[in-house]
Amino acid sequence: MPKFSRTKTLVDRPTHFCPGCLHGITHRLIAEVIDEMNAGGNTIGVFPVGCAVFGYWYLDIDAVSASHGRAPAVATGVKRARPDRLVFSYQGDGDMLAIGTAEAIHAATRGENFTAIFVNNAIYGMTGGQMAPTTMPGQKTQTTPFGRDTAEAGFPLKAVEMFSKIDGVALAQRVSVHDAKHVREAKAAIKNAFEIQMRGEGFSIIEVLSNCPTNWGMTAMDSIKWLEENMLPYYPTGVFKEGSVR
Repeated sequence: MPKFSRTKTLVDRPTHFCPGCLHGITHRLIAEVIDEMNAGGNTIGVFPVGCAVFGYWYLDIDAVSASHGRAPAVATGVKRARPDRLVFSYQGDGDMLAIGTAEAIHAATRGENFTAIFVNNAIYGMTGGQMAPTTMPGQKTQTTPFGRDTAEAGFPLKAVEMFSKIDGVALAQRVSVHDAKHVREAKAAIKNAFEIQMRGEGFSIIEVLSNCPTNWGMTAMDSIKWLEENMLPYYPTGVFKEGSVR
């Protein structure tokens, strides 16, 4: 008897992600939830620029590409045009919290009924490892070789804490995918967010803590350990807001 099989919504093709990157696990969780909800033919994903851009390459769903940072605006249009569809954006931390901050915040404050999933690896991944809005104090990047200096560069954005204060948000939750326990929690969070959307309760946002072995300059295992020891204390997982706004 087989004990494991490929998730139906996850396309059977090689990944372009760097070895050890946790984007692939997040893709699988989304695919598993779509399968469990029997929503494969009813789901539309919005994928902008960055490491998240090839989501349509791995998930067998309808998909729309968006300009850098504009996924929440595009998802708004998609959901309003097709309110019966399960709609989600899949973004990086730079896309969500730098060039796309206005789109995300205003979609949330309007209570747009879609789900935003964004991966926080505390760095710009696709463009070479520069400081991102989520780069932590003291963290070294290509543009902060001596560590992020808050006196010069300010403090990181803590997204779900910020979104939890917005009236139109029905769910704001941070999860991680660095070990089995947290993977299970992340899957449950994604499913809850999708179900909240399908009940028409408002905007939901899931932040997923992840690694970036290549730009962190670490092995895969060392990067997971670094995430656990450094990111989790600064970006604690948990539900920061939950409740229908409708």
